[in-house]
Amino acid sequence: MFRLPVLMTAFALFTGTLAFAQLPPQPPPVSLGQANEHERAACHPDVIKHCRSIVDANNDDVLGILACLQANRSRISAACQEVLASHGQ
Repeated sequence: MFRLPVLMTAFALFTGTLAFAQLPPQPPPVSLGQANEHERAACHPDVIKHCRSIVDANNDDVLGILACLQANRSRISAACQEVLASHGQ
């Protein structure tokens, strides 16, 4: 007779404490525009070779250039692939 109300109360308390739980703070994502000069130099030839049309259309389209490099992943240099991997791409 008291089992259902006790279980419902325990469930409500348990789910209520979960709602207030917080995840640990996550580090901010690395901005694609924050590549250092060495990283830019590693990918520059690949960008010019495979993504020239995007650069010509809009030099500031970092996401477009990144998408192009990812689409051409099998053809880009090992150095540029390492740069992409170091930025989680």
